[in-house]
Amino acid sequence: MKTIPIRPDTAPLLHTLPPLSLYIHMPYCVQKCPYCDFNSHAVSGRLPEKEYIDALLIDLQQELPRIWGRKIYSIFIGGGTPSVFQAAYIDYLLNNIRALLPLAPECEITIEANPNSSDAQKLADLRASGVNRLSIGVQSFSTPHLHALGRIHTDKEAIQAIEIATKIFNQVNVDLMYGLPQQTAENAVQDIKTAVNLGVSHISAYQLTIEPNTAFHFRQPENLPDDDLLFEIETAVHNTLFDNGFCRYEISAFASDKKNRCDHNLNYWHFGDYVGIGAGAHGKISYPDKIERTSKLRSPDAYIHAENKDSTRLIIQNKDLPFEFMMNALRLIDGVPATLFSERTGLSLHHLDTILSALRQQGLLSNTPERLQTTDKGLIYLNEILQQFLP
Repeated sequence: MKTIPIRPDTAPLLHTLPPLSLYIHMPYCVQKCPYCDFNSHAVSGRLPEKEYIDALLIDLQQELPRIWGRKIYSIFIGGGTPSVFQAAYIDYLLNNIRALLPLAPECEITIEANPNSSDAQKLADLRASGVNRLSIGVQSFSTPHLHALGRIHTDKEAIQAIEIATKIFNQVNVDLMYGLPQQTAENAVQDIKTAVNLGVSHISAYQLTIEPNTAFHFRQPENLPDDDLLFEIETAVHNTLFDNGFCRYEISAFASDKKNRCDHNLNYWHFGDYVGIGAGAHGKISYPDKIERTSKLRSPDAYIHAENKDSTRLIIQNKDLPFEFMMNALRLIDGVPATLFSERTGLSLHHLDTILSALRQQGLLSNTPERLQTTDKGLIYLNEILQQFLP
């Protein structure tokens, strides 16, 4: 049995703190999708916009002593469906964030939106508030597949929202899902071609997975593709993206140009820091002598009314840091510099020499010692690779 010989009682020593991002969770949506395992809640009655935004700002103020003096390099407003909030409240939120924290001059500010809550005026107002990247949850342009996924927008609404968005934002991401009930490779390719032809700069293409505690978990949809068809669909999706000039830089992320990669997600995958505010939000904050994981109260109502928004704050133990780092870094197609492991964990990479050597001999990791990077084969067996770093 393998062991990772890292003393659990020795504190890591970080000479430089990593870049810091801000994640804001908006848990409300019009209708909960049957595949969704995020902390999202269908709105019944009045949406408590002001109450929730005020709670977010209190939450951020409580975090300030832990990140004082650090600059924010990206902001991601996710959900749920953040676009159910009026643009005026997003503007109010961002203005108050700027008053509390210094933002980098080129700070990427992303908001997630659904097609049926993305009219031209709202998107223009969001852009005026400082949002400079839009992520639209489309999943498919096929009406039967939208129905199968429980989506409440139509293909026409999705196309119209993207057409409006690309005129207002330089960076537009579209989420597309494959491996859907009764989906063929031709269906999936057509979804990709539609998004590409609409001029989006980024596509997140990922497989439908049945997650625990979702509606699909308790009542699995029929006629899902088998493994052979899934492989055919995924290969066709990737090849279509490549043929149209998109570069795969992470397992599910494709950008039309290097400048259109998502800075916020790249910070996650480089094991950077992020403050998480909002109901159920998670965060990771580094200090010179420790790295801390945080989570906030999940219930939106409890979160709004609680004086202390924290659910848990846990120090990541040294024995867990290799897995935590590799779980993020090895998702990147080009991997990361080997020196980043020590920079972001405070631990020596030499502790992992035996494991890394074995993975290289198996053809799962690149033989380039100055990089931590999977091979094409390794990317297929990423879960098996990551298990080697579990304590």
